[in-house]
Formats: sequence, structure tokens, C-alpha cells
Amino acid sequence: MRRVVVTGLGPLTPIGIGAEAYHQAQLAGKSGVRPITRFDASALPVRIAAEVDVNPEDYLDKKELRRLDRFVQYALIAAELALKDAGLELGKLDPERVGTLVGTGIGGMETWEAQSKVFLERGANRISPFFIPMMIANMASAHIAMRYGFLGPSSTVVTACATGSDALGSALRMIQLGEADVVLAGGTEAAITPMAIGAFGVMRALSTRNEEPEKASRPFTRSRDGFVMGEGAGVLVLEEYEHAKRRGARIYAELVGFGRSADAHHITEPHPEGKGAALAMARALQDARVSPEQVGYINAHGTSTPVGDRAEVLAIKQVFGPHAKRLMVSSTKSMTGHLLGAAGGIEAIATVQALYHGVIPPTINLEDPDPELDLDFVPEPREARVEYALSNSFAFGGQNAVLLFKRV
Repeated sequence: MRRVVVTGLGPLTPIGIGAEAYHQAQLAGKSGVRPITRFDASALPVRIAAEVDVNPEDYLDKKELRRLDRFVQYALIAAELALKDAGLELGKLDPERVGTLVGTGIGGMETWEAQSKVFLERGANRISPFFIPMMIANMASAHIAMRYGFLGPSSTVVTACATGSDALGSALRMIQLGEADVVLAGGTEAAITPMAIGAFGVMRALSTRNEEPEKASRPFTRSRDGFVMGEGAGVLVLEEYEHAKRRGARIYAELVGFGRSADAHHITEPHPEGKGAALAMARALQDARVSPEQVGYINAHGTSTPVGDRAEVLAIKQVFGPHAKRLMVSSTKSMTGHLLGAAGGIEAIATVQALYHGVIPPTINLEDPDPELDLDFVPEPREARVEYALSNSFAFGGQNAVLLFKRV
């Protein structure tokens, strides 16, 4: 198998845009959760979210923006950040050997809501002719390929909250099997809309800590009451090792393992014993021929839901046994909120940065740790030289994806 390395990072997150800003925000324990400003949420039971502070006009022209849903806008911005960070000279790339694989959990929710209103109030003839190509999930990958003229494999993953990690794992296989030398991969999401916030709210999946938004995302605590919706994108440049070496690329880390599984249990709740999550972690280790004791850090799925956090801790203990107590485990969702289909992308970036910089990002808001969840959740940034690190993503429907990175 060909080796695959990470050479570019493109985070567009609620706490920072670009690799350096995102990294520094993690070290500062910054929360991106605020009262919703994108629409009037005063009548909703959930009035907080983790919005991205970005002006798309800084990256895309106005005419282009009118034809792109925000989830595609975010993907294009993140791809631009990743390409610049990787130092790739487009004129020296073989476009037939560059792929795109950026997924989304929900897709063009904002466009769907707006055009549904047009249809109901003004009739079918007034629907925008751009409605379908703005809304459908494959357009993030498609627009990245079109913008840069990349002719390699272009695909889309839609596995809810596992999407970003699934996309990166699938891109890993593309390069390993020789389909491409470079792949832009990750996830994007823009689901802070009235319908999405309302829908997740009636499911009782979201935190209602409206008066303390910065403390609402609190994984692994006794008082956790649901996740906080986030938005943004995380795109990474994955590159075949020899290709990266020949051009003198900066290598952040190596992607050495990928594991997938299904809970086969419930439409929203994880398996109560974490069986599917454990299987995905074990498969990622097996894929890389790495023992549990070699892993030093896990970027947890850690959504801040009562059942999800418990199941993940049980899964970690199943896979790592006594070593679980020596592992460092943190949830960067405590800072960014939950970016759904983009979560795996930005969390893979955080995991890679932890290996590259030698600093483990914290789990903030750990004021009242749940005594049943007794792992080392890293309440403050911690200097640590780690050889291997996992990034976990577990989705509605029990679809699980886990990535294993190695320090280079």
C-alpha cells in the first residue's frame, strides 16, 4: 500500500479560520457558542449555536455566491485554505491525479427552506432554477473540482455525523489504491437554520443552556444536556508520501488507519455498550497494525449528550483495556459545538495539530465531571509528544468512522 500523508489544513470553524487561528483558539480554550444571529430564534426553545464569523465575499465573488448554498461556500473556502497551506502549485499538478471528496451530513438546508417558502407562497413557477444544484449534497466536491480543474475521482460521502471522517478514510483508500496522488477531503455543513434548529430541538438532542451559551457544550460532565449545533468546514490535503517528498512539502502527519462499523441498533441512539464504536476503533488499529498501547491520544466524538458520551467511554475501555486510563481523551466539540457532517474534518485537523505541535487540545467546561466517565479528559492544554492518535466520529443510524494518525 502507498503511504498517505497530510500536507494541508483548511479549517473554517466557529473558533478560528485557517490552521494557525484554529490551533491558537484550541490552546486558549475558546468557545464559539453564542446566541444565534443568523435568524430570529426568540420563539425557539434552543436559541444558541456555534456560528462561523466569515464574510464569503472575501473569498468568492458576489455572482458566484448567489448560486451557492452556504455549505458549498464553506467547502470552497476551506479548500482554498487547505491548498494554500499545502503550498501546492496548481500549474505543476497533473489534474487527472487530483481528487475531491468532501461530504456533508445535511446539504443545502438553507436553500431548501427558502425555496419551500417560495413554492408555498408564490407557486412552482417561481422556484429558482438553481434550487436543485444549490441543494444537492455532491456539490461541495463538484464545485471544488470545477474551480481548480481537478479531473481525478470526485465523490461525496453522506453518513450524518461520521461524514467528514468517512470522506477522509475513503480518500485514504483512493491514494493507497493508486486512483489519485492528491485528494482534497473532509466535510462541510451549514445547518444553523430555523427548521434544523427546531427539528433537532424537538428531538431533545440540543442543549437548552441558552443563558450560558459558552458553557452549553460540556462533554463528559454530569450536567451535560445535549449538543450545540455548529457550522463550518474542514478540508485536508492528503497526498501520497513520495509525491509530497519530491516537492519538499511540509508533512503534518501520516494517515495510517481507517475503521468503519455499524451499531445496527437505533435510529439516533448509539449502542448502549458502545459495541459499534469499539469495533470501528479496533478496525482502525488493525488497518495500521498498531497495538492499543501505542496510541496516546483520542480526539473523542464527545458530543455532550448523556447517552453518547457514556457509550463512547465504554467503547474506549473495551478496545484499550487498562491502557484506557493512560490515554489522553479530549472533545474539541466543547469549543466548536457539533458541526455534524463537518465535525470529522475539523476534528481530524485538531488531531493532526496535536501530533505536529505536541500539544493536546482541552475539553473545556469540565467543571462537574461525571464520576461514571473516569478517563483523562484533559481540562487544560497539555504538552505531550504522542506517536499515534485516533479521531472518532459516530453518527445517527449507528454509522461509525475512526481515523488513526501517526506523528512524522
